[in-house]
This record gives sequence, C-alpha cells and structure tokens, in this order.
Amino acid sequence: MAVLKAAILASLASAAAAKSVPANLQNLYNSIIDQGSCNDKLASGFYSEDNDGGSTSYCGDHLNDYGIVYLQGTGGKLTNMDVDCDGIQGGPADDGRCGDSSDTQDTTAFADTVASYGTGQQDLDANAHPYVVFGNDGSKPGWKTFDPQSVGIEPLSVMAVVCNNQLIYGVWGDTNGDDGDFPVVGEASIALATACFGDSINGDSGHDQDDVLYIAFTGSGAVPGARGAQWNAQDYTDFENSISALGDSLVARIGNSSGGGGGSTGGSGGSSGGGGSTCSWEGHCAGASCGSNDDCSDDLTCSNGICSGGNGSSSGGSGGSSSSCSWEGHCFGAPCSSDDDCSDPWECVKGTCGN
Repeated sequence: MAVLKAAILASLASAAAAKSVPANLQNLYNSIIDQGSCNDKLASGFYSEDNDGGSTSYCGDHLNDYGIVYLQGTGGKLTNMDVDCDGIQGGPADDGRCGDSSDTQDTTAFADTVASYGTGQQDLDANAHPYVVFGNDGSKPGWKTFDPQSVGIEPLSVMAVVCNNQLIYGVWGDTNGDDGDFPVVGEASIALATACFGDSINGDSGHDQDDVLYIAFTGSGAVPGARGAQWNAQDYTDFENSISALGDSLVARIGNSSGGGGGSTGGSGGSSGGGGSTCSWEGHCAGASCGSNDDCSDDLTCSNGICSGGNGSSSGGSGGSSSSCSWEGHCFGAPCSSDDDCSDPWECVKGTCGN
C-alpha cells in the first residue's frame, strides 16, 4: 500500500508540475517548424540521430530580438531527447533507471559553481535537477564545437524546453563531450526527460522523435544564482518550482523585441523598493521575477513575470507608468541589457528597466 501511495503521489506531483505552452512560445515553436531550417546558424554539423547527416544547428535567428538560442534540424525537424545521468549518483530521487546507462560521468560541467553556492549541494543530480546538455566542447579532433558563452549564455542559466505539448524549465547544466561516434545534441537529465515523457524513460532509452525545442536565454538575468533556485532540492518538483517564476519572465521575452540580452534578475535579485514603494521582502521587490502576486513584496503586483507597481511604477513594461514612457515594451519593469534598452526616465538596473 505504501508503494502504491508513493506512486500515486509521484504521479500527482508530475502532473502538477506540467505547464501548458503559452501562446507566444507556441507561436515560436510553430514558426520554427514551418520555416524548415535555421537561417542564422551559429554552429552546424551536429547530430540528433546517428543517421541524420549532422543536420542540426545552434540557431541564432532570434538572438538579437528575443535573446534566445535554440537547436534546429532541417525539413521542419527540431531535436530528440537522449537521457543524461551525469552528476551525483544514488541520491533520494534515484530510482535505479539510470543504471541502464552505458555512459555516466561522476560530475557535470559546472559542479564547481554549484558547490560554490554554499547550499551543501556539491553537484547537480540528474534524478532531481532538470538540466539540459547544451554546447559541444569538441574534445575529439575535427569535431564540431559550440560554446554557448560565446553568445552570452551563462552556465546554470534557466532554459525552456517544449516537449510532449508542455513547457518544462531546467538549467544549462552540462555540455556534450566526445563520447559516441558523432558530435551529438539533444540531451537532458533523466529528471527533465521523465517530466516530459514519463517514467518509461531510462538511462539507455530516451525520446527518439525530433520534436523537442530547447531554448537558452542570454544575459546574466537568466541565471538564478545561489539564492534564486533550490539547488539542494532532492526531487524534480521542488527544484523546477523554484525556477518557474524566472522561467516565466524569460519566456515573456519571446514575441517582444525588447527581450534581447535582458531578462529579469530572478529570485535572488530585484531592486529594493524600486518605483518608490516600500519593500520589506528582499529578493521580491520591484524588478524581481514572479509567478503570482504572492511572489511580490507589499503593494507590488506580478505583471508579465516581473514584480512592479507601487508609487509611480508601471505594470511589466507596458507603458503604464505615471512618468511618461514613449517606447512601449521598454518601460518600467521591462528586461534590458543597457540603459539604451529603457525608455526615459528609466535606467537598466540588474537587467530590468527601473529607477
């Protein structure tokens, strides 16, 4: 009975964590499929499948307008989802399915950074942390390489994954090495793969169809940092919930030409009392990312994934401030990478237009 109860609870947790794909992201997904192939190939010649001829590219078609990079094949294909089991082994979330993997490493690419956060977590756990394997290190002579940091994507930044008609948030947690016969792409931790496709996934059996969209976001505002995520979470649901508000604010970039390079500052950031309002809940002040009004301090409200409101602030960059804002989408609370991205009289503060 206890086993059955645990299985039911796990199923309910998985269902609760699933998110429907918002309209702007669904439109992007459809447009990528309809377009057929990438125009601005940041790097190409990668394999989603052994027999696809290296037809997958890191695509920068929306790097400058939305601040995103994604993987795209040809002929309307995206990429598949192979399963990664690297990192901490044998944790509470480990149910043995990674034991089928023939290629498991003890550490992930950014283990040192995870350990430096001081939460007691020494590395990512593939069974608990939904991470994406992104970038190719080209450690084999002649293999194709791509370093996401070369275009402004930072380690352990939040990524969005559209899979099985749902939206999952993860982090950029590992890179593709020299294992196998080809430079491969399209890989995620078993925690993320399970959230997408159920527990039939195991360490040696992933999702073969090339219909998964992996999106990375540029800018430091996409990085939750030490306090913006529950790095020591022992299960998928707790960790994914901790980055969902930041993920929502990043996805809000898509379809908004002000999004490039910006993003919000996550749960660890935000200005203290921006917009003239009192703020007693550090990390939840004006400019911080949010999923609901409950994530924002005092009289601030959650608008377009960003805490805003109070005395003289606008709602999520829509131009509704008491101060004049003539550049829609670049008003108070909008994501930014420099002061040039913000309408008068706002400045770019920690990735968000504010005071």
